[in-house]
Amino acid sequence: MGRVDGKVAFITGAARGQGRSHAMRLAEEGADIIAIDICEPVPSNNIPPATEEDLAETVRQVEALDRRIVATKADVRDFDALKAAVDAGVAELGRLDIVAANAGIAGMPAQAVDLPEDHWSTMIDINLSGVWRTAKATIPHLKAAGGGSIIITSSDAGLFAYPNLSHYVSAKHGLVGLMRTLALELAGDRIRVNSVHPTTVATEMVLNDTIYRLFRPDLENPTREDFASAAIAMNALPIPWVEPVDISNAVLWLASDESRYVTGVPLPVDAGAAVK
Repeated sequence: MGRVDGKVAFITGAARGQGRSHAMRLAEEGADIIAIDICEPVPSNNIPPATEEDLAETVRQVEALDRRIVATKADVRDFDALKAAVDAGVAELGRLDIVAANAGIAGMPAQAVDLPEDHWSTMIDINLSGVWRTAKATIPHLKAAGGGSIIITSSDAGLFAYPNLSHYVSAKHGLVGLMRTLALELAGDRIRVNSVHPTTVATEMVLNDTIYRLFRPDLENPTREDFASAAIAMNALPIPWVEPVDISNAVLWLASDESRYVTGVPLPVDAGAAVK
């Protein structure tokens, strides 16, 4: 039997990157999947958006594992659309046990004093309020199932600060407070709530020219290799980034009964960056 056999997981931002990796890893271990992604551009974000074709590819890969999946185009800023996607998925798949609140943006770097107000508002609305809306839409189903696990994707930027990313750092720090509060509020319903805190992860959110320039302002046109040399300096282990599956393995553990008494924990998956 798989480690989450017979369970159903809801994953936001599932079209690619960490979200797709979470869907695949949980499906490999027996879960059926409810997946959403905005599949549209987000103003003030620094990377090309995921597409409906990307979400369809996630569906294809999950179904290739002989698991069921219900995928919907939805925005975590729209509670009604989010709730409708969750409700429809539960109606088809029968229950909800796991929530991976993964959707988020990196935004455009700037010093706090120069940050446009709409960049701040968009970041908070997606990366912080979007997770609150995800919890709000899913908690009734988790209670109906007799308990479950909510895993919130934060960041090492939720544990310490980075310059030029005040909006991102603030949202990711806010997730820790939300996680801890939900862990207390939901413990009586046997719903565990934890957060994962990655260092840089090899996805489109990190491997792009905007991030390369943020880390290597000394170069006019930094490359992936230039970024890697700077990224290694962040981590205690001598690597520039982790892979999406490394985060997915942590999500899987927090979703499984192996962590049945773990709640309220901010879990770094960061090659030792938080202790360096």
